[in-house]
Amino acid sequence: MKSRAASLRTLIGYAGFALVFLIVAAAAVWRGDILQAGMDPEVPFQTYDPPPAPDYQETSAWAMQDAGIRGSGPAAVFFIHSTTYDGGEEWNGPIGDPDADAYLFRVVIPNYAGPFARSGRLSIPRYRQGSLYTRLTLRDDAREARAFAWRDIEAAFEVFLARHPTGPIVIAGVEQGGELADRLVRERIIGDPALRRRIVAVYAIDTILAVDPATPSLPPCSTRDQTACLVAYSPVTDDNDGAARRRLRRALVWDGRGRLVDLGDRAALCVNPVTGSTDAVEVPARVHLGATNATGLEWGARPALIARSVATACKDGLLRHTQPEMESFRETGSWSDRRKSRPYNLFYSDIEHDVQERLAVWTARYAPDTLADQSPDGRPERQSNSASST
Repeated sequence: MKSRAASLRTLIGYAGFALVFLIVAAAAVWRGDILQAGMDPEVPFQTYDPPPAPDYQETSAWAMQDAGIRGSGPAAVFFIHSTTYDGGEEWNGPIGDPDADAYLFRVVIPNYAGPFARSGRLSIPRYRQGSLYTRLTLRDDAREARAFAWRDIEAAFEVFLARHPTGPIVIAGVEQGGELADRLVRERIIGDPALRRRIVAVYAIDTILAVDPATPSLPPCSTRDQTACLVAYSPVTDDNDGAARRRLRRALVWDGRGRLVDLGDRAALCVNPVTGSTDAVEVPARVHLGATNATGLEWGARPALIARSVATACKDGLLRHTQPEMESFRETGSWSDRRKSRPYNLFYSDIEHDVQERLAVWTARYAPDTLADQSPDGRPERQSNSASST
């Protein structure tokens, strides 16, 4: 009897061990699905009550407003940040969410806004961004939440224009910020010749745009002496064909009614930031100007730049590139952080050089007419260097 009892206890122990092993294995295999499910607001967007709208007359609605560095150029830069809010109860992130703001100032601004600081003063609106969850699913609710963010960017841009009635303008957006910059171009800039004339360039970083958009847009940049054009690219390492296919398959672009629809079989736009051109040629690493991991740097601090480290080529609408071996260019952070834009910028110096080159061309072409109201140091008299703190 004792032997039978011992055998039963042993069997129960083995069964318990097997059950625990299966649970752990399942959690490892489906961890992403579990975490993604936890971000689902579980309410239809049609019945969702979004967070209060920001008032862009208030400084609290801006992460930065006319913030420059010593020697900033004459451009007014409108920068639309990438996804910083994970999700959960909200389809769209509340203004001033502490975790989202912390990620914005620690990761996004140093790595992606930094390249524009030498060309001018940056204005970065906080907005009711689509949550990270909206970028992990193609549900109609998620598309509507992403489209909802447009109304804040439209309102912020009108306040930005009122503060900058003359002079050169640079528009830059990253990931969903690039998506919103694309709509801003087509709904606000194309139909206004005077405003279009002021555009140095529009940068849609880590963003897929259609070569033939549903409504008129700016042309893609083909040379560095071109202004009022688009620099758009979505980077994928050259050894990851699976990621490239998934990115194109899941890409959404605006249609003529302001909805996000599948890219489908349309060609995607790729302007190589290293050359500032749509040429589909292989660009060797020796031409690359500099990558950096600027995460955690204070605004205005110059990051360490590593040149000649990335070879690139536009291929099938994506920017295929080699990956530096340095530890600072490896993916880090939580599961959700690894699904946002990279916490480093492989093309920091290349973008910085590109915008300065185009600004020089713009200034030579238009400065006598449009910069006459500036102070002797080349900065508009009405601008102030201020940034809200969190």
